[in-house]
Order: sequence, then C-alpha cells, then structure tokens
Amino acid sequence: MAEERPLTVEEASAAYESAMRNVLPPGPGVCEVCGTWIAEPWRRCYPCSTTPQQLDVVVPITYSEHLGQVHHALRYYKDGIASVRTYAATRLLAILWRFVLAHEPCVAEACGVPAFDVVTTVPSSTPERDEVRTLLRTIVEACDPLADRFERVLRPTGQVPSGRDYDERRYVATRDLTGLAVLLIDDTWTTGGHAQSAAFALKQAGASTVGLVVIGRHVRPSWQVTEDKTSGDLFNGLPRQFDWTTCRLD
Repeated sequence: MAEERPLTVEEASAAYESAMRNVLPPGPGVCEVCGTWIAEPWRRCYPCSTTPQQLDVVVPITYSEHLGQVHHALRYYKDGIASVRTYAATRLLAILWRFVLAHEPCVAEACGVPAFDVVTTVPSSTPERDEVRTLLRTIVEACDPLADRFERVLRPTGQVPSGRDYDERRYVATRDLTGLAVLLIDDTWTTGGHAQSAAFALKQAGASTVGLVVIGRHVRPSWQVTEDKTSGDLFNGLPRQFDWTTCRLD
C-alpha cells in the first residue's frame, strides 16, 4: 500500500481559506492598531485606546469570527482531542508559514528594521499553563521561515491572575535583548492585553523594536459597531476569497 503523500504548505493552508478574511488596513472605521471595526471618527477600538501600546506594529493574518471555522481551529488545536489538535495545528502552521514567508519583510519595514533578529511567542498567562500548553511554540519551531531564529525568551511570572488585561508584571524576559528586533507570534488577538504585556517585557530587556504577527483577530458578529452595522455585517461584506499576496500593511 502506497504511503500517503504529505501535504504541501499551500494545500494545508487552503483548508480554512473559505473562512478566512483579509484584515483591513488602518483607515476610517478600522482600528489603526488591531484592524477591528470601529465607529467613526474614532481611530482605535476601546481596548487599544485604553491599553499601553508597547508593540510597534500588529499584523493579524485573518479575522477569526466567533464560533466560525478559524475560531474553532485556534481553540481546539490546544484543547481538542488528539486527532483534532493534530489536524488544526498542521493547518495553522501552514497558514503562519505561508504568510510570514510572503510578508515578514513588510512587517520588519513597518517596524523600521531590515529584519527581525529573534522570534518568540506570547506565553500562557501562568507558569503552570505555559509548561503544558506548548503547541504554539511547537508550531513556530516547525515554521521554516522562523525556526532558525526562534527562542523561548519570555516566561510568565505568576504574579498576575489569569486574564486578558495588560499588566507589566505578567511576563519577564529570560535574557538580554539589547538592540535586537523581535518578532512576536501569537495565535489569537482579543483585547491585546497579553501581547502588549509581552512586548513590554521584551523592551524592558532591551529589544529595540517588537512587531506582532497573530493568526486570528477575534471578532464577535453580534457586536454593534454603528447604529445599522454589526461586526457580522462587516465581516460578511468582505471578499470571500482570501488573498495571500496582501496584508494590512500593503
């Protein structure tokens, strides 16, 4: 019996394409930080306007509609049964791989650097969870465009209760990063508290710049953006064909 041929990156990344939507660039009605929808004339959504901005740029790959296919993949690649975790993790790896291969240079340019020196991930919120929830690190370690620069340089301090809020005590860097440009990877952006907390710790360790690539910008379809439009309306109004050649920085 012939062995099954391994999937290519293009084939694996296509699994969720029908549910993926390109994240909009900053502009009227779009948060300039995270890409979610907002009412004009505001430039930032409420979480981004009230959270200290430690990240130099935030680049979500796709919107992740609550209870949609991408949301389920991002949830169950860590918490599902073994077969579900493997299926989802393989395809999320391919999505990250394909995106950074095409767009890391423009993320670096937006941060004002020629390239990123170090790649790391946003840890879990507590030391106990961070030791058992290793799949995001495993994905980045397996992502060929990033793997040779990956280091686990952030640890949760255990001083802050689990939650989404920004807190400068949440993480600590494990080595000196003076003058280095760091690319931070996360799976989901909801309020940005963890990613901004991680960026604070990296800059406290001397990082010159920190850019974030996050797989999914979580959106709730029921959120009322304007009097006559919900996030669901705006999500459904986006082109259904995901374009791998563009990102929100283009």
